Amino acid sequence: MGTFDKEINRRRTFAIISHPDAGKTTLTEKFLLYGGAINLAGSVKGKATARHAVSDWMEIEKERGISVTSSVLQFEYDDYCINILDTPGHQDFSEDTYRTLMAADSAVMVIDCSKGVEAQTRKLFKVCAMRGIPIFTFINKLDRDSNDTFDLLDDVEKELGIATCPINWPIGSGKAFKGIFTREDRMITMFSDTEKGTKEGNVEKVSIDDEAAARKAVGDEFYEKLLEEIELLDGASSEFDLEQVRKGKLTPVFFGSALTNFGVEIFLQNFLKMATTPLPRKADIGEIVPTEDAFSAFVFKIQANMNKAHRDRVAFMRICSGKFDASKDVYHMQGGKSMKLSQPQQIMADDRKILSEAYAGDIIGVFDPGIFSIGDTLCTSGKKFMYEGIPTFAPEHFARVRQVDTMKRKQFTKGITQIAQEGAIQVFQEFNTGMEEIIVGVVGVLQFEVLKYRLENEYNVEIKLEPLAYEHIRWIENKDEIDVSKIVGTSDMKKVKDMKGNPLLLFVNPWSVGMTLDRNEGLVLSEFGRE
Repeated sequence: MGTFDKEINRRRTFAIISHPDAGKTTLTEKFLLYGGAINLAGSVKGKATARHAVSDWMEIEKERGISVTSSVLQFEYDDYCINILDTPGHQDFSEDTYRTLMAADSAVMVIDCSKGVEAQTRKLFKVCAMRGIPIFTFINKLDRDSNDTFDLLDDVEKELGIATCPINWPIGSGKAFKGIFTREDRMITMFSDTEKGTKEGNVEKVSIDDEAAARKAVGDEFYEKLLEEIELLDGASSEFDLEQVRKGKLTPVFFGSALTNFGVEIFLQNFLKMATTPLPRKADIGEIVPTEDAFSAFVFKIQANMNKAHRDRVAFMRICSGKFDASKDVYHMQGGKSMKLSQPQQIMADDRKILSEAYAGDIIGVFDPGIFSIGDTLCTSGKKFMYEGIPTFAPEHFARVRQVDTMKRKQFTKGITQIAQEGAIQVFQEFNTGMEEIIVGVVGVLQFEVLKYRLENEYNVEIKLEPLAYEHIRWIENKDEIDVSKIVGTSDMKKVKDMKGNPLLLFVNPWSVGMTLDRNEGLVLSEFGRE
């Protein structure tokens, strides 16, 4: 195997998904610790003086202790090159997570052992299932009291409709947490509350088949219970089948505690062996395989002002095939021109490293002078094609935006346009007027707070938000065949257009959608837009 193929095959690109507070950011940090990417793991929450988690870099995240943007982190471990896409935990940012999952080859699902599957996990899982993404489950916080282990597995199977296969098994939980039993080698790894910010200390292991030593290690009661549970498990749980895992039909389950760093490396080692190398991607000319010589990538995220000093915008792209060479031109399909990608970099939260090359599976950030949009394809001029678009979520909350100081129109327009290009908010205008009235649509209400915060802090513009009653939005699929100005609607309908001039209809009541369709023969409405 040549260097090119070898480089691609050693890459693993995955997203970490969870409900807020399940310990996702802590787990990410411990992975980085093993890769030597950081020397001391940061505390995610806590006093203002505490170190902040590496993957949470936006000011509002540091203040609130939640992740609201996706971070991209790359590190090396055991001859693997790992790209982690850390997604926002908060449900109001599920659209950002959805796009991030489009750039991942597999997902790690973190579940709190005392809560089981929660609402946000369910939503994100559906997206993975839709794309057939392999899912690996890490049941976290075993250092706290846990639900019954069989109930937790049952919960995953029933709630998410996926079979489970525990790779290891917990012995006790909370104050009585003794360790984990690994089914393959029948070894018990004893739990010790290791120093939280460092790698695991001396790990004590004992074979379950060495009865005297095992009883001494975990105690008679726990030993008896473990034997019972293993017998039950061997009879009831699904067999491990890598093919089913890779099809997204079976999830391998691991147990541990990210906070105390117990069971994390065992999980990481197994995950890297089981997870796939970079996967092919669908384009308008068919499937594109990663090992094709020609470079290609798509933009899945745009983030403005990552560096306050430079007021810059970074477009994140997933390389889907070939090798990226910074000295060579690439072709921007949507822009219709050849260009060099400016300041290509690998990003470690807010630290950057300028790159000269990268391979399929890698995520790179490039300087965006305002020409890229989410879903754009970049390829070499020799072989032109487009990757399939990323669907946009329909906003569920709307507000009219007014600026407090009308003299700052220029900064206001620039700020709202740039934040909209990142895909966090959707901006609409009255159908027949200019920029005078601006309506913002979001998937979750916390986005309004972030918009207000960012306009004030990054663009020095103060705004007032006036909530609107609209809850339903429809794109007009056949806008070229219909005279939009003549659409006869209901009293609760509003005609607007998006930033690209596409006409849309907003409704307060769901039944108004059907009534409008009845009143306008030939009108075709859609719940999704395409980016």
